[in-house]
Amino acid sequence: MTTAEPGTRRLPLNFFGIAFGTAGLAGTWTTAGQLLDAPVAVGEALWAVAGLAWGFITIEYLRRPGGLRAVARDLHHPVLGPFAALVPAVGSLLSAHLFQWYPVASTIAVWTMLVLSATHGAWFVSSVLSQPRDTTAIHGGYLLPTVAATLVASQSLATIGQRDVAIGLLAVGIMFWMLLASLLVVRYSTGPAVPPALFPTVAIFAAPPAVAGNAWWAISEGRYSIVDTVFAALMIALLVPHLFLLPVYTRTPFVIGFWATTFTVAASATYAIRLLTTATGGPLGSALSWLALLVATLVIGGIAVRSLGLIPRLGRRAAARA
Repeated sequence: MTTAEPGTRRLPLNFFGIAFGTAGLAGTWTTAGQLLDAPVAVGEALWAVAGLAWGFITIEYLRRPGGLRAVARDLHHPVLGPFAALVPAVGSLLSAHLFQWYPVASTIAVWTMLVLSATHGAWFVSSVLSQPRDTTAIHGGYLLPTVAATLVASQSLATIGQRDVAIGLLAVGIMFWMLLASLLVVRYSTGPAVPPALFPTVAIFAAPPAVAGNAWWAISEGRYSIVDTVFAALMIALLVPHLFLLPVYTRTPFVIGFWATTFTVAASATYAIRLLTTATGGPLGSALSWLALLVATLVIGGIAVRSLGLIPRLGRRAAARA
């Protein structure tokens, strides 16, 4: 997933998962700060790290030789291409978070990221419909351009007060979730087996209920309803099977692609904290919320630490290509 053409400088699109997962954990800590009195500074620090990571990776990616032709090749890549959706998705999360301080600039940025997401999503759908691909190339990341990006945009639009548009985007995201989830179930159940480097993308399959739930939470302004009950049940139904997959995750050789698991973890923890503090409440709800925050922080922090160990290897590869 991270190999490059000889003589080129390549930063794969799946590196944007680092910024996406960090932004997700920042949102979890921000929610914990609001509902659990967790230190607000931790969330703000994570937002800063997510913004720096997003900016750095974007600059490094655009510095590669080949210009727009190289970008176009990446977008058409059957495996890595879908990860391009993370660029506007992270930008949308960052922009919405800044709304409380810079409402005008934030609103412009959120709408700009929506245009980018919608354009890429529409193009991605057209390519899927018109360009048949090898089954082995299909993975959980195919949910990113139309499902994750749309649901994130829904949450961001609701945050800046565009509730009606957010509801429409929520419906679109759910529609594509139903369509692509069916495709992925067939792909996973009929084979071939998912290659180890792509196995972490299986976690994305469990993300939509939590991401949709967080979008609905922003739309409903935190008022618990039957809709939350539905999303909570769906979230649990898709997360529990991953408990049985933990041995597979632990046996899979660590690659940068493990960041594909992080937004699922963060979004699920965020939604769990919101549900537990609102629907359950009391000492039990608080204790379980802190547990969700701890698990998300340890999992994503562990992946971040393991990623630091890849830096020397990536440096040697870059030197060999220079």
